[in-house]
Amino acid sequence: MHQGRTTLSKFLIQQLKGSPEQNDLAALLVDIAACIKAISAMTSKGMLGDVLGSLDTTNVQGETQKKLDVLSNVAFINTFSMGGLVAGLASEEVDDPQEIDPGDGSGRFLAIFDPLDGSSNIDVNVSVGSIFSILRAPEGRTPTLDDYLRPGSEQLAAGYAIYGPATMMVITVGKGTHGFTLDREVGNFILTHPHIEIPADTSEFAINASNERFWEPPIQRYVTECKAGKNDVRGRDFNALDRQYGSRGASHSDAWWCIHVPTRYERSE
Repeated sequence: MHQGRTTLSKFLIQQLKGSPEQNDLAALLVDIAACIKAISAMTSKGMLGDVLGSLDTTNVQGETQKKLDVLSNVAFINTFSMGGLVAGLASEEVDDPQEIDPGDGSGRFLAIFDPLDGSSNIDVNVSVGSIFSILRAPEGRTPTLDDYLRPGSEQLAAGYAIYGPATMMVITVGKGTHGFTLDREVGNFILTHPHIEIPADTSEFAINASNERFWEPPIQRYVTECKAGKNDVRGRDFNALDRQYGSRGASHSDAWWCIHVPTRYERSE
């Protein structure tokens, strides 16, 4: 069915080769893809899977945790805890970063993730997503908080998954951004959106307006100009998507041109 199409595994073999670190990174991304498949199966069952509803706990953002938040978090932690590739992880569902014993001492990476963004959308059958970032772990010592708070340019890989009518996994390893769609019949992610780019010319933007008080001046100026429309310096009217789904994963999938606004928890350099 997919003769001539590129699977995720084949893509990573082509993109990441030539060093032990790159080989390990490819293996880790394949593990993440397997985790995403498991979460996709859980989310697709909805009420039939007994995974809906809230718990009596909150995450680091003060948000009430859903059953699916916790189940997805466990799935990611189990994935990163096996294989000896990850030395530490930080999750939105856990207060502090966690050190992981890589067993053979080869844990090259740190993993940062939101296991299920927009989980409240499940109750109304709207798309949700997972977000992850992979950094290089420090050598010869235990990771500290500063090792996780690094500029985006130091990421080795990053991506997100969107669980909707189809499950997509969008990743970058520093060589462009590429989207893969899960073929549920064979269980493979297939490259369907190669070389995704922000359009050079567009009349849409997406942003989380609830974080406006944290925006840096350039972001404030840009959004103000867009909202002013054709009577201001931009010279045309814009359509603001405004993160309408309540899920960054879903919003990113709808708008490749989405603006990401740094919050007070992120370091900008």
